[in-house]
Amino acid sequence: MQCFPIRWVRGASLVALCGVLAACQLPKSGPNKSEILAGSVENGGNAFVVEVDDRVARATSKIPQFGFSSSFTSAQSLTADTVRPGDVLGLTIWENVDDGLLSGEVGSSTTLSEVQVDADGFIFVPYAGRVRASGNTPEQLRQVITAKLQDQTPDPQVEVRRSAGDGATVAVSGSVAAPGIYPIELPTRTLTGMLSEAGGVSTGAGASGGTDISLVTLIRGNQKGTIWYDDLFSNSKLDVALRGGDRILVEADSRSYIALGATGGQSRVAFDTQDLSALEALAQVGGLLSLSSDPTGIFILRDERQDIARSVMGRPDLQGDQRMVYLLNLTAPNGLFVARDFVIRDDDTIYVTEAPYAQWTKSISLIAGGLTPLANVATLTGN
Repeated sequence: MQCFPIRWVRGASLVALCGVLAACQLPKSGPNKSEILAGSVENGGNAFVVEVDDRVARATSKIPQFGFSSSFTSAQSLTADTVRPGDVLGLTIWENVDDGLLSGEVGSSTTLSEVQVDADGFIFVPYAGRVRASGNTPEQLRQVITAKLQDQTPDPQVEVRRSAGDGATVAVSGSVAAPGIYPIELPTRTLTGMLSEAGGVSTGAGASGGTDISLVTLIRGNQKGTIWYDDLFSNSKLDVALRGGDRILVEADSRSYIALGATGGQSRVAFDTQDLSALEALAQVGGLLSLSSDPTGIFILRDERQDIARSVMGRPDLQGDQRMVYLLNLTAPNGLFVARDFVIRDDDTIYVTEAPYAQWTKSISLIAGGLTPLANVATLTGN
């Protein structure tokens, strides 16, 4: 019987094991770079795979912009004491006679409380008749009522008090401390004043617990405009004047992206800033894994808008949204700058591939581990 040196046996076992490992599929977090590239349109797939450079980063940076139309920003603030339909007025009338038209036995004055301005803008005052109140200040209305009563009672004295009613109110709802219906008064004539009256944006309204990524929507009739809450304080033009019947809705930012593959975390992640770059998104999930991530194989999957897809691909014939796979290579000379400039959008998927040596490391660890080669093979093959 011929005997072989033990080192030959071990060597043969390692060769055999490597052959088995080559035939088996080692565990991994997902497709590798080559497998994704093989699914491109050029290779018969259904997604365009594009390596990101400065041109592509600029073309894809068109994110939805928020703001108010000129009809909102050009509107003048309402005079705080202008009477409007729905307002509630209080009237006190003094007469310079003992037995006046309106005064009673206990004094020479008469108080008419909670006189509501009707839908046409009028109020009724005894002996003065139906008086137009809407559009007047309390002082102007006082003069009108005084003139109408002068023919019937000598030297009448009139006081008019205004309380904002249904016609001069704004509904505030959503992520504010005190949702409700608030009157337009001197401190609440603009958007910031009204939000302050409602207690301000609730703590933690944003996806990361900050109010700067909350959205504020102003609805006026058939018009609607949305802005970032933080922009109210950096752009004074957005602090628009309010009108009776306006509705204000404050919402938390609901945008998110999915992180998968060889990253520090794999989950659906909420945006923590208004504008999020690919570099920032990777940092949010713990960055790349030094022992397994492939910095040349970072993919962003997106259903791209038609206009952007046409610009990126240079193909005006493309119709409708297109499946795009953007490839970032952080090892390129300007790779980090490109990743910093590439904008992540809502519902993007970021996938980081494993480095080729990660699979090799798994093979070596199985070969050099404490188990026998045959046991390792059985573990891999499930036998």
